[in-house]
Amino acid sequence: MSSFTAAVVQMRSTTNMAENVEAMDAAVREAAAKGASYIQTPEMTGLVQAARKPFFEQVVAEEADPIAARGSALAKELGITLHIGSTPVLVGEGRAANRALMYGPDGSLLARYDKIHMFDVDLDNGESWRESAVYEPGHEAVMVEIERAMFGFAICYDCRFPELHTTYAKAGCTVLTGPSCFTRQTGRAHWHTLLRSRAIETGSWMIAAAQGGVMADGRESYGHSIIIDPWGEVVAEVTGEEPGIAIAEIDPAASLAARQKVPNLKNGRAFDLTNVTAPILRSA
Repeated sequence: MSSFTAAVVQMRSTTNMAENVEAMDAAVREAAAKGASYIQTPEMTGLVQAARKPFFEQVVAEEADPIAARGSALAKELGITLHIGSTPVLVGEGRAANRALMYGPDGSLLARYDKIHMFDVDLDNGESWRESAVYEPGHEAVMVEIERAMFGFAICYDCRFPELHTTYAKAGCTVLTGPSCFTRQTGRAHWHTLLRSRAIETGSWMIAAAQGGVMADGRESYGHSIIIDPWGEVVAEVTGEEPGIAIAEIDPAASLAARQKVPNLKNGRAFDLTNVTAPILRSA
């Protein structure tokens, strides 16, 4: 296995898709100029819009989506693998998919992945999200081989479901992906811990581009786009919430070495669950 150079692009996407297309274009070109052959953008690259009506005024089917069109053209022009972390695409009346798209150096679509786990949560200070109200959840985990490494797709909230990532690792993935628009509240508490945990327990690289800062629709996102090695070490990071780029060399062989040291993927055992009811002790 040979190594390759990966970049995570941190953005602050707006409520205007045309603006986001141009911001993505500029950032991807900068990352490619720095030598990255695999470039990942964040979740919701194309549009961050909490209000339903203006959201659906801009969201279109994948074949008409401007982010998809520009992503394909950029990949071909720059000779890179471009992973659009996600962008909303229309899949039905009043329904969208939170969809990742990966384009090869010839501009062809290599894979698409629809976010499986919906971010339906009630946080402190009245912060509440119901992603399922707009998005149709995906039903298929997707893996694809690029750069002589097998990649497993996930998006944001998916990182809280270790069984998805373990399934990828057992199927041969050495690189896991987690493009996100993590809230500032949950990011401060869990971002680094969750992504390092997914890398450590699977012995995989973790590559996760993120949105950062106060977004145009009012949400607050954590940033800290990150690349983590299979031993759980952070090897590159956009520290903070401002837009930026972080780059690291990815050696897929490091994943195999980590799994040889700690072969937990092989050592797992089936077990039964017993519910023992303790006796009630009564005082005299």
